[in-house]
Amino acid sequence: MSKRDDLIVKYAADLKDKCGVNPDMDLLTKVTVGLGPSIYNADSSTVSGSDEKELATVKNNFLIKKLGLTEGAELDKAIDSVMETYGRSNRSKYRAVVYYLLTKHFKKEAIYS
Repeated sequence: MSKRDDLIVKYAADLKDKCGVNPDMDLLTKVTVGLGPSIYNADSSTVSGSDEKELATVKNNFLIKKLGLTEGAELDKAIDSVMETYGRSNRSKYRAVVYYLLTKHFKKEAIYS
């Protein structure tokens, strides 16, 4: 298996074990591929759920630019909900898992088809 395949398996395990979600492997793979080389960098591969600047980046670069959503309170609520689902005490929240959960939350799977 390639390094990317190994990471996808790790992300799927996080979704099952930490989030209680049975992942759609096709969508998870597409979300992971969409992140490009950032998944291999220790800093950019994770999201800090307590860093406001980091959460603003998720909102602006992913929810607004990638998913085409409009700025509003529901975006912040969705991010907060995903952080709660993933577990606030969990220090390493993988970006691919967070983006996967947000994609499912907003029913924007078609973006990756």
